[in-house]
Amino acid sequence: MAEHGQTPPDGATAATGSAIRFGEQPLPQTMAAAAAIRRLSGLLLSLEHPHPTVDAMLGQFGEWERELVLAIPPDPAPRVGATQSASQRVYLDHASDIGAYNPCFPEYRFDHLDIGAAVGRVTFPLVHEGPPGLVHGGFLAVFFDAVVQHQSCAVGLTGKTRSLHVTYRRPTPILVELRFEIVRSVGETGIESAARLILEDEVLCTAVVQTVALPPERLTGARYGKRSPKEKEETRR
Repeated sequence: MAEHGQTPPDGATAATGSAIRFGEQPLPQTMAAAAAIRRLSGLLLSLEHPHPTVDAMLGQFGEWERELVLAIPPDPAPRVGATQSASQRVYLDHASDIGAYNPCFPEYRFDHLDIGAAVGRVTFPLVHEGPPGLVHGGFLAVFFDAVVQHQSCAVGLTGKTRSLHVTYRRPTPILVELRFEIVRSVGETGIESAARLILEDEVLCTAVVQTVALPPERLTGARYGKRSPKEKEETRR
């Protein structure tokens, strides 16, 4: 089973036969930290009363921030395009599962992915709660956009989202494994993806996503900058 694009599915190579690249891969530390931050956030949201461990955490946050700010480039603009420079922030690959390294996004897994269809699983954590015990509708829209673009990027024909129409049919629970399905078609005006989120045999919500259809080399940020050599990072400190 492919996880956040680390193992490309069938068809996940460009016309040249080389792997498709949409930015730098996240650091293993970043991925581990994202998972920990997501878990800790869920615990904080569940606390009944103030806790001394939270006070200790707050005391460390400022120190950690001061240390990390010395290790990053001074310019927060992404390192993409013809005018990129090492002084800019490295752009991480947003084509795959963003939730693997960004705790604000949902995590998911594909069980099958090809040019015309995809199937996978997702469990929304407590941090995505809206109504009691249910996923906030905005996170569902983000999820659909992410998995649809993941499929298109993996098969080598993708582009900016033109429209995303979500229909909420039933409340979607948090902390429960759900199945999603995508049917993808390419037409003269772009790509249309019809997606469904399902609990057992019940469809909870659906989405129709219209996107531009472009090969990777024609995308706006096709020239993705790479990480700076480690010696340059040490010099910056």
